[in-house]
Amino acid sequence: MSEKQQVIDQMLAMQQKFINKEQKTGVDMQEYFTPKPGSELDGYRQEYNDLAIKLVDIAHTEKGSHR
Repeated sequence: MSEKQQVIDQMLAMQQKFINKEQKTGVDMQEYFTPKPGSELDGYRQEYNDLAIKLVDIAHTEKGSHR
């Protein structure tokens, strides 16, 4: 499996986990933007953002362009 597909799969898994949590218990803004250390959403936004940036970098490399 390509690195790009691995990143996409990881992002989709994170999205699914978030959706499941939201449907079960809901997610309020405070929990999303300032989660408590150790909570399910602790580090979620940063990790997802890092993966999105990595995906863009991979796409640029594939196309031979750079940011």
